[in-house]
Amino acid sequence: MTTKTGLGAFLAPFLLLAMTTHAHDIKAPVEAAAMARAAAVFIDALEPAQRQAVLFSFEDKERFDWHYIPRGREGLPLKAMSADQRALALAFLKPGLSATGYRKATAIMALEAVLREIETFNWLGRDPEKYYFSFFGTPSVSGTWGWRLEGHHLSLNLTIVKGQWVAAAPRFLGANPAEIQSGPHAGQRVLAREEDLARMLIRSLSPAQQARAVFRSKAYRDIVTGTGETALPPDPVGILASAMDAAQRRQLHALIDVYLQTMTTAVARQRMDAIHSGGWDHIRFGWAGSLEPGQPHYYRVQGPSFILEYDNVQNDANHIHTVWRDFEGDFGRDLLREHYARVAH
Repeated sequence: MTTKTGLGAFLAPFLLLAMTTHAHDIKAPVEAAAMARAAAVFIDALEPAQRQAVLFSFEDKERFDWHYIPRGREGLPLKAMSADQRALALAFLKPGLSATGYRKATAIMALEAVLREIETFNWLGRDPEKYYFSFFGTPSVSGTWGWRLEGHHLSLNLTIVKGQWVAAAPRFLGANPAEIQSGPHAGQRVLAREEDLARMLIRSLSPAQQARAVFRSKAYRDIVTGTGETALPPDPVGILASAMDAAQRRQLHALIDVYLQTMTTAVARQRMDAIHSGGWDHIRFGWAGSLEPGQPHYYRVQGPSFILEYDNVQNDANHIHTVWRDFEGDFGRDLLREHYARVAH
């Protein structure tokens, strides 16, 4: 389900940028403008009642009310759109995601149909069209606004500041089932590399290194950072990148790369530059639970500015949650703070 990217080719421009620029100096005006134009086309195709459902003020608290469980939501679901409107809604997603990100997002949505078939109950209302679009502020090529796509196991939150900078966290992608066991799509794993590369990394560690990396014998049942407006840094656990050899550090790079691959190029550059600014030696990789495939497990990669979490515990360890959070940058807080400091309001 994922597209492989050569690690050296992917990281080379970021390494140069990290030495010469500040994270906020890397702009994404082309991508932000493309999102604004696609949003305008989509919104223009909606009926008045639909527009009322999908549009919020930028200051609305709803912008921070994100989650990934099956629950009632604000916004406009795909289910309430015509076929033409649904096509425009999905077309709107493409400028805000990489090709890999788009494929993963739509594959996660499609898993609701799989759950509807394999579960013996449907009181949760599994439905691949129960994914909700919301816009915060007025989309424009030079303005500050945001958007969200959310439903079961998917929460994409993007904030655009003055048409220049794009923040892409919090960012949640999950998969249930993690691997489809039967039927025409048997063997499909939407988030395969998120699991496989982390397992390769933990197994590449020496016994002494593993003793430092594995910080808990039992996996957490869910992500630890939760779904609040801000993510507080958990206590640092696991092994530092500075305690890894060169090959292991490359494996850690590759694992982070998997999460960055869902973002557009400029946004991924922003995130990678922030990681470099914080220092690779300060990044930790921690594991909890079993090292054996098919058993409950959890890991996190944590640096000074960010955390990514993964758990696979529920449904006999066939149910994945992943999340990327920026401690200062969720919902574009750091970008907004810097902008307001520069401009009188």
